[in-house]
Amino acid sequence: MTRLDLFIDRMVSQRACLDFAMAETAAMAGPVFELGLGNGRTYHHLRERMPGREIYVFERAVASHPDSTPDPAFQILGDVMETLPQALGRFGPVARLIHADLGGHNRAKNDVFARKVSPLVQPLLAEGGLMVSSDRMYFDGLQELALPEGAVPGRCFIYRR
Repeated sequence: MTRLDLFIDRMVSQRACLDFAMAETAAMAGPVFELGLGNGRTYHHLRERMPGREIYVFERAVASHPDSTPDPAFQILGDVMETLPQALGRFGPVARLIHADLGGHNRAKNDVFARKVSPLVQPLLAEGGLMVSSDRMYFDGLQELALPEGAVPGRCFIYRR
């Protein structure tokens, strides 16, 4: 499989899983947390599909496309190992949807990071909330869900609290 094929699988899976998660949590109150802004593609997708919803972005430093940059009031800047615990103190367990695309191209390194960040993410989810991740996560209290139609196994993961 080429790197282009892997990228396409990841993008198609990400869109299918996000669309599924937005539909599943549409009736829930609470904010959405986007972990990792990058150039802002998924943030833009979330914003366009959920107008009026509070979407907080966690990022070290914002470098996104201008059309995909959240208002500074919705930017939580810094290392997620620090900002996620701070967000729990600020918000509590209220997120209806959390999306994470924090990993790089090294799967072993991504796995180590996922093991560290999973316990920081889990307490932020509201009961019934969903976590969508580009990497397998490690949760004690969340159930992994089957992927929706169109998603490629191993390219995206969904968990429910």
